[in-house]
Amino acid sequence: MWIDATPLMTVFRILAGRGQAQAKEVIGRGYLGVVNMDRYPGYHWMDAHRRQLCWAHLKREFLAIKERGDVPAELGAGLLEQVKEIFEAWRALKAGNLSREEFQQQMEPIQAGVKELVERGAACDQAKTRRTCENLLKHEVSLWTFVREEGVEPTNNNAERPLRRAVLWRRKSFGTQSESGSRFVERILTAITSLRQHGRDVMEYLTAVCRAALGRPSACCLLPNSS
Repeated sequence: MWIDATPLMTVFRILAGRGQAQAKEVIGRGYLGVVNMDRYPGYHWMDAHRRQLCWAHLKREFLAIKERGDVPAELGAGLLEQVKEIFEAWRALKAGNLSREEFQQQMEPIQAGVKELVERGAACDQAKTRRTCENLLKHEVSLWTFVREEGVEPTNNNAERPLRRAVLWRRKSFGTQSESGSRFVERILTAITSLRQHGRDVMEYLTAVCRAALGRPSACCLLPNSS
């Protein structure tokens, strides 16, 4: 199950796999915008400057580093403190208490602090921590897209929240068993989630769709403010 979340729509797709080919199909090979995502290798075909690694995911990884004890514990604690400062600065920007320029200036020492800690992690003896930090250094430019590009969020929570609800449904229902079933689930989840995203009434919309299917004139566009 894949999900594309944008300010206008949240679109679900059910595909046969979770590889690079499916990622290209969902995102679109010609897409030139920024995509917020986790560190899954299937996304590495994208230009690093058009990726934003999710800091909510990174926070969980740093917590795992902290729980390993010894040197990783110190590094993990330091990285978590930096994450705290990142989100405090981001909230101040969103609340209008910082200008974009002030936000970028405030982020400079935080970025330097993260890099110093990650470089130490990449040189440590603990294998898992070392591999994680080496990977972060490799994709360092994708950590800070939200600082460079206005309108980019530091997390992909806007996709994670609706996806969680869909995953819980799938676990309870055992998913779909046919092509037509998969297409129905994609469409109904897309409709319901997008409607809720804009505070629209789900039952009212579905009723309008049924009327239209029966040949009765009815406005039923998912895009907001378009009817």
